[in-house]
Amino acid sequence: CSAINACETSNGGCSAQAECRRTTPGSRACVCRAGYTGDGTVCIEINPCLENNGGCDRNAECTQTGPNQAVCNCLKGYSGDGKRCTYISLCSQNNGGCSEFAICNDTELTERTCTCKPNYIGDGFKCRGNIFQELLRNSNTSRFYFHLEAFSIKDVAGPGPFTLFVPHTDILNTDSRVKDWIAKGVMAQVLRYHMVGCANLLYNDLTTITNITSLHGDLIHISYSQNSVVLNNKAEIILSDAVGTNGVIHVINQILVP
Repeated sequence: CSAINACETSNGGCSAQAECRRTTPGSRACVCRAGYTGDGTVCIEINPCLENNGGCDRNAECTQTGPNQAVCNCLKGYSGDGKRCTYISLCSQNNGGCSEFAICNDTELTERTCTCKPNYIGDGFKCRGNIFQELLRNSNTSRFYFHLEAFSIKDVAGPGPFTLFVPHTDILNTDSRVKDWIAKGVMAQVLRYHMVGCANLLYNDLTTITNITSLHGDLIHISYSQNSVVLNNKAEIILSDAVGTNGVIHVINQILVP
């Protein structure tokens, strides 16, 4: 007589995910393989993510990849290996996309607010200071700024409000009269003729008035036709409504002469 091997046929009636082990003749034991759990007759794949998030950080997602196997991936807004995830501050890189003149505040995951600093105005993504500062920051108006500095004209750095009609940088660089005015000592008067005090006049405001008085003291005539605002029947506003904390800048295509 020979002993009966209970595991010889159909894995001894054990689960396909179990090992059949002979015990005594005609008997066997079923043991689930690694990664599975059960009584051996029925073996169920172990999902490690179901307990303690699979050992992943609480700010990570656990994804089962096989029997009792899983990977950990940090959630959006966090960085790390999944076992340990650290919050990523949006404001820590490039000021969170806010203006350099804004304060970035993290509010919640993947969210932040941008608020312009004191003495600046804007939506936080674009913040503007007073119009004297803004003249320098814009290449279209920076030449006018340098002329103001050269003649120590600081009026528009004050509380205002002011309205500036600024000849485009290209005009100031190429108009031959500028050198003559500087040589004759009248350039400061020409510059002041482009400034209006005690008024914050936007483009739409200019379409409804005919005359304003400059800081130089002379009138500037304003006309509106064919959807254009023209000063002294000559200089057209080509860029408008650059608003600062103490006034507004309009760019014109000609120099105004008092």
